[in-house]
Amino acid sequence: MDNICLPKAPWLKNTGGVPAHLDYFQGSIFEAVKKIADKYPNNIAFDFMGKKTTYKQMIVMIEKCAKSLKTIGIREGDCVTIAMPNCPQAIFMFYAVNLVGGIANMIHPLSSEKEIEFYINESKSVSVITLDQFYHKFEAVRQNTCVVNLIIASIRDELSKPIKAGYMLTEGRKIEKIPSDAPIIRWNKFLQLGTSCFWNYKVERKADDPAVILYSGGTTGTTKGIVLTNLNFNALGQQVIATNPMFQPGDKMLAAMPLFHGFGLGVCIHTMLSQGGRCILVPRFTPQSYGKLITKQKCNFIAGVPTLYEALLRLDTMEKADLSNLKGVFSGGDSLSIELKKRVDKFLAEHNCKVQIREGYGTTECVTASCLTPLHKTKEGSIGIPFPDTYYKIINSDTGEELPYGEEGEIVLTGPTIMKEYLKHPEETAQTLRKHADGYTWLYTGDLGYMDEEGFIYFKGRRKRMIISSGYNIYPAQLENILDAHDKVHLSCVIGVPDPYKMQKVKAFIMLKPGIEANDETKEDILSYCRKHIAKYAMPYDIEFRETLPKTLVGKVAYRKLEEEEQGIA
Repeated sequence: MDNICLPKAPWLKNTGGVPAHLDYFQGSIFEAVKKIADKYPNNIAFDFMGKKTTYKQMIVMIEKCAKSLKTIGIREGDCVTIAMPNCPQAIFMFYAVNLVGGIANMIHPLSSEKEIEFYINESKSVSVITLDQFYHKFEAVRQNTCVVNLIIASIRDELSKPIKAGYMLTEGRKIEKIPSDAPIIRWNKFLQLGTSCFWNYKVERKADDPAVILYSGGTTGTTKGIVLTNLNFNALGQQVIATNPMFQPGDKMLAAMPLFHGFGLGVCIHTMLSQGGRCILVPRFTPQSYGKLITKQKCNFIAGVPTLYEALLRLDTMEKADLSNLKGVFSGGDSLSIELKKRVDKFLAEHNCKVQIREGYGTTECVTASCLTPLHKTKEGSIGIPFPDTYYKIINSDTGEELPYGEEGEIVLTGPTIMKEYLKHPEETAQTLRKHADGYTWLYTGDLGYMDEEGFIYFKGRRKRMIISSGYNIYPAQLENILDAHDKVHLSCVIGVPDPYKMQKVKAFIMLKPGIEANDETKEDILSYCRKHIAKYAMPYDIEFRETLPKTLVGKVAYRKLEEEEQGIA
């Protein structure tokens, strides 16, 4: 950071010994992991459904993948879409893309066909890797994209023999068969392609080069690709470990947060693998499997959204669980209520855990967390203090002036993890990343909060309209655009309804076109349409037909009025 003068940083008196500045690794994300693999070759990098992979074995597989990517024509700067759950092939491919100089375009495998088409075209991805169970969605939109190679992996390929047999009798039987002449490259065949590539497959990438694209709504709620660099991810790994000095190489992190999410990819995967940790990969989250793995694997670190902890508290199977191995329990992705924190802390203490849950805050525009409750001090309702080399300010959004301690305004931040840009959106990039007179480029989060005199940050809400359900960001305006395009819909409004488990769930209010009957058949017709165009996690749980929708004085749909009505009913 080229600074003219250091911003105010009252939290530096409250870091509990965490250094204010770190020297960041200037290589690529692959090189960061390779460096650790050279140091701990025989340590376990990750466990997947009972099968262990060492750091040395992981690097061999990444390099095999890289040779194959080079063989099929991936060149420096090319985008490769990875639509995978947390499984070994996704890890190998993620770092292999980086090794050949490509950019990993990370997307949710449960995205709708239209969303998949958008993500592929937005990034101009030339190759895609996904699982056999998602093949038909990708094939359906392939002709509308510039995809040359569709690589199909299977969970069974990475299972140990006894587990594989059980999988094929249960989950494997449900997967729709792929035609034998389908224009795809099977995973094992893909790996063989690299045997004819002997050199020139490694491309040197610099700290500031783009490495990853994640997706978010930005400040306007329209889906945009967030371009993140090698430094963004490597700096995050170093910051997370610096704020958790109890971490030791070999410590286990339960990696249940998904790879297409900054929290899952940045904290649960790259932080661990670039710092010598061990990932317990969870391909499909259920509260039961999560609870079982924490105790069976004797995990040292767990990270999740408030929904996950809410579910954990309800599990009968956790009644006699011993959680004494836990060194760190982190919550992010949504606000952790004071009440839920108290309940989780009580639960942890009753199960021999010596630590409390620590809340963090961040945005995908800075990978994930950039602020965390320190180890030595908590304040009720606070999301903690900034990471090393990260500065926060609370400003008046209209004037840009920094506000006094205790006064609410927009949260802006700067540091080594802030994004490079929004892909193909220079105007919104300029609105979100702004250079101030202090010489720093500040990220405007669109979130509201305040800072106290000791530098602790308090999150108070969002300026932008957004629903958070089980940690996923859902933008009502996008869903309304989809609904309004249906030939029976005159006008729609989407809101988040309070839910004890998901925190919020999606509900749609619809005015039908004249002559269309508001009955179950119409509702099912619209829901069926939604399933094709909306990701599973963003699907409305209910549609309510209305003859009119409330309006504001300027004629917009008054979504807050509908929210108030629903909360009154709840």
